[in-house]
Order: sequence, then C-alpha cells, then structure tokens
Amino acid sequence: VQLVESGGGLVQAGGSLRLSCAASGSIFSINTMGWYRQAPGKQRELVAEVTSGSSTTYADSVKDRFTISRDNAKNTVYLQVNSLKPEDTAVYYCKAVVGPTRLTYWGQGTQVTVSS
Repeated sequence: VQLVESGGGLVQAGGSLRLSCAASGSIFSINTMGWYRQAPGKQRELVAEVTSGSSTTYADSVKDRFTISRDNAKNTVYLQVNSLKPEDTAVYYCKAVVGPTRLTYWGQGTQVTVSS
C-alpha cells in the first residue's frame, strides 16, 4: 500500500490549504485514515482522523479550523485547513489503517509552512 500526499505549501497566516492523500496498492479495505503532523524538534501528533464509518476525531488545537473528509471510492482522504497559524507549520503525514489485520501505513509527508 502506498500513500501519496499533496497540497502542502507556503501560506500566510489566516490562509487556507487543502491536503490530499491517495492510497493505492493491494487494498481490500481501509479502516481509519488520518493526518498527523510533526514540527521541528517536536513529536508527531494527531491532527485528525476519520473512520470507515465517517466518525471523526480532531486535536483540540485544530477544531473549528480543520475539516477531514474521505472519498472511499477513491481511497482518498482530505484535510481542509483554514485560518492557518504559524504554529501549524509542520510536515503533515497521512496515515491509513488497512485490512482485518489493521496494518498501518504512512505517507512521505507534505510540508505546510505558515508565515506571520
């Protein structure tokens, strides 16, 4: 299973981006898909997750600003990020939990940089 992220970039504070992550390969079923981020010198942290049943979880720091969604037909998860702040600057990683054995896969990451 391969995960390919896109949509990162440099944006001014208050701006928006839409991150995408497409899964491909031997996929029978994808359980949870999500986004994590890692800022320099910090641990990777959960941003948002969405289950196969469309239940969502968000980090408190991004609630009301970020929205996660998924297109099961395309095996793709999206993250709409609005009202960006400099502290949102990080590499954003896509994660997918796949199949009955719940194997976890990660994408290569996409950089989001927010200037003040």
